[in-house]
Amino acid sequence: MHISEGVLSPAILTGGAVLAATGVGIGLKSMDYEEIPYLGILTASFFVASLIHLPVGPSSVHLILNGMLGLILGWKAFPAILVGLALQALLFQFGGITTLGINTFNMALPAVTCYYLFGWGVKKSSGRPVFIITAFAAGCCAVLFAGILAGFSLYLNGDAFLPVAKLLVAAHLPVMLIEGILTATCALFLRKVRPDILEGYCV
Repeated sequence: MHISEGVLSPAILTGGAVLAATGVGIGLKSMDYEEIPYLGILTASFFVASLIHLPVGPSSVHLILNGMLGLILGWKAFPAILVGLALQALLFQFGGITTLGINTFNMALPAVTCYYLFGWGVKKSSGRPVFIITAFAAGCCAVLFAGILAGFSLYLNGDAFLPVAKLLVAAHLPVMLIEGILTATCALFLRKVRPDILEGYCV
């Protein structure tokens, strides 16, 4: 999902940076000091999950866990993902500094979207089938939306990138299933040990 440096035009990079900065600003504005440990743990999970990746053209395929971040953090997923991507770019040269904005936007906006689409279903009062289905859907859809946004970012760079954009979305279809299972499993675990986290504590 990381788009490499030197691929996108300055206009796309600038637009992505502005959109990401807006999302990060909204997330930071709603953040309390006691929530920082939760953000740190979830940022670390995102960082580790997306370290193992397979290159696909000018991008890559890997686990993201942005659906789980979205369900727990809402808009705070923006700063969490920004920090994780910045560390990956600085330490392992995944993505890059110039593409940090667009990569953050492409992964964080689906996380926030899935919070609003499926967050209602992962409450303690929800029945177990509804809980599992919505958590699974959040994991799947977050990856799908992120793949579409990354592919669209490449397509905006020119029609020559359309085959790569299609390949990027198709390559993430198996990842969707894995992310859905992981998100549902993590959500079920949190429901047992810390249900308050899924009740909107960090949103």
